[in-house]
Amino acid sequence: MSRGRAKTAKATLISVDGVDAADVLGAARAALGPPSRGGISRWDASGVFQELAVADEAAGQPSARTLLLLYAADLAFRLRWQVRPALAEGRTVVAAPYVHTALAFGKAAGLNSAWLMNLFRFAPRANEQVFVHPPRAQARSAKGGFVGFACEHMIGASSGASRAASSRRLAAGAAAPLRATSKKRRARKPRA
Repeated sequence: MSRGRAKTAKATLISVDGVDAADVLGAARAALGPPSRGGISRWDASGVFQELAVADEAAGQPSARTLLLLYAADLAFRLRWQVRPALAEGRTVVAAPYVHTALAFGKAAGLNSAWLMNLFRFAPRANEQVFVHPPRAQARSAKGGFVGFACEHMIGASSGASRAASSRRLAAGAAAPLRATSKKRRARKPRA
């Protein structure tokens, strides 16, 4: 990329947050627009969750706090190797998901809000935010992505129908703070 372009292009960080991975990725592609504009920084770019998924059963089930610490480590990796270099070139980066998904999951898991906010203090604010919500009437568990992974790996003690019910409760619990944050953001925006 030429130096002139880097100085004239406007760097933009767009966050896309939600509980369903396919929905988040679709919204990320839409938010990015033409690929020449920039790129998408996806969850688990560091591979830490891939490693956890194949860990020996003796490793046990991680707690919500452990999963969020790993998410923060993965986000730090994404910021260091994907987001900041692209922004320095004046490109657009869509982080899918970003901080609000992790905060919502932490709240749904019952973790302290102050601890959660402190954990993600290192992440820069997004210039734009997109929130993806599943239909309220459709009760479903999160599929893929961070919330889906957490539901599958954290709730390992239960099985069958009780596991599916626990997963739906946790996913719905994570979706609720995302809806609330989305409403607050819309209320703050001045109407044109």
